[in-house]
Formats: sequence, C-alpha cells, structure tokens
Amino acid sequence: MSFFEQYNLKKIENLDLLAKQVVEGFIIGLHKSPFHGFSVEFAEHRLYNPGESTKNMDWKVYARTNKMFIKRYEEETNLRCQIVIDSSSSMYFPENPDQETQNLNKLQFSSLAAASLMNLLKKQRDAFGLSVFDSTLHIQTHCKSSTSHYKLLLSQLENLINKPERNKSTSASSSLHQVADAIHKRSLVIIFSDMFEADESQEEIFSALQHLKHNKHEVILFDVVDQKLEIEFEFENRPYVFVDMESGEEVKLQSNEVKGYYTDKLKQMKKDLEQKCLQYKIDYVQADINKGFEQVLQAYLVKRSKMKV
Repeated sequence: MSFFEQYNLKKIENLDLLAKQVVEGFIIGLHKSPFHGFSVEFAEHRLYNPGESTKNMDWKVYARTNKMFIKRYEEETNLRCQIVIDSSSSMYFPENPDQETQNLNKLQFSSLAAASLMNLLKKQRDAFGLSVFDSTLHIQTHCKSSTSHYKLLLSQLENLINKPERNKSTSASSSLHQVADAIHKRSLVIIFSDMFEADESQEEIFSALQHLKHNKHEVILFDVVDQKLEIEFEFENRPYVFVDMESGEEVKLQSNEVKGYYTDKLKQMKKDLEQKCLQYKIDYVQADINKGFEQVLQAYLVKRSKMKV
C-alpha cells in the first residue's frame, strides 16, 4: 500500500496533520517495542536520573508504569536539532505526474520525515531549526521550540513539495560547511540527502561531514533512496530513456545491459559512504522511501537516548 492509499490522499496538502498522524502512529507502536516506557509519556516527560530532585516527579505516571519520569516544562530546551534537507532535482525522483498511483518521491519523504521529527521535538520542548540546500544554502534558520516557529518551518517545507524544479544541481559540501559554522555547537544535525554529487568528489563530502564532527555536533545521515529503482535497478527489460534530473542529460539504453555494472558501482559507493560515516562516528541510515517513517523516528530516538543533554 502506498502512502497516498494509506491516508486516502491524492497529494500532500496539510503537512502538520500528516506529521501528527505519523508521530501518533509511531508512539502507539512503541508500546510493542523495546522502547516501551518511552511511549505516550516520553513526549511530555523525561526519564528520572538517580540522585536528582523528585520535586517534578510525575507520580501518576509512576503508578501506571512503575517507571520514574520527570515532567517537562516550556522553558526546558535540552537539545538543539538542525534538520538539513537536500532539495536538488534528483530528490524529486521518482517523478510521476499520476500521483494517485505512486509512492512519495524522495523530497516528499524527506519533508514529511522532517515535519514528523519537528512535531516530536516540539512535544519534547526541544529546539529545532531547518536548513535547505541544492547548489547553495537557501534556508538557514535558528533553533527554536515555539509553535509559531514550527508552523513557519512547515510552510517552507510545503513550498519545497509544491514547487518541484528540474535542473537544480547539488553542492552538499559547501552547504554543510556553512551549516557547521552557523549552528550552536553540540547540536544534533539530521541530514536528508540522496548523496548524489555530480560535481563533487566523495572526499569533499567527507570533509564537510568531518567539519560537523569537529564542531562537536552529533550527526545522523539519512541516505534517502528508492531501493527498488535506484539500488536494485528493477526496471522492465526494454529500452528506456533515462534523464538526469539535475543536468537534463538523456541516455537511451536497454536496462538489462547496464544493470550489473550500475548496481555494482552504486552499492560500492554506498558502502564507501557508510564506512566513512562509521570512521567519523556519524550515524548512517539508508532510508528507503517505500518503507515508511518508523526507520527515521526510531533512529532519532536511539540517538536521543544516547545523548547527554
């Protein structure tokens, strides 16, 4: 079942409502997961740390769960999270005008995942900001936790979704260098990108990621892919015209003639990226746009639980 079928939609019209539905479904699912105990309470509470004051202990929650939680308040902002989205034209893949029969494209997936994370961060009273880049850094906001800030960022994401453009190239390295210098040190940086860089070497990308770590940021890189089409190259055995969405260049070929070479090269590139991220202590997650948002929210939750803030 596609995302549009799941929510009985023809297109994304209300990002706030969809983000709330994604988060609510995720929190309900936590009841059945190893994170049970973070479930409903985790949005408005934090776990009690032994030795601290019990002044703000929620004894009602303790009575229900036998777990000790401290109530959160508006002024508590423990975490700053900068969400970075690649909006280059390759992120609009798969491109299909008949949106009733397609799943989300990579930018729609990334934008809704970002909106869901912001909804979750807002519930936790954590601060969040947004950065958007293609060949340059177009949007760079400070981290805040207010409802008005949340709505502003949602409107910026909706603009991205509703105005797809061809021939927008990518310059991730220069944009990530700017983000690294602009945001508060010791932030959590969450990046959504397909990591397809036509004009940049992998070393330039790794240098930018290393810059983030040098500035004491924790980083999660969501490598956004369509597993079936981009990684496995599952196309019918017939002639196609493949179009580079960033340059407009066209290539005519028979899919089975290049499948083996293409998949080997791409999988090696992704493996190299994953190994570099491991070397730099960056959390690397290959996020398949056909597998829903739990993979994103759970990766965030694991990272959040490990961070001392």
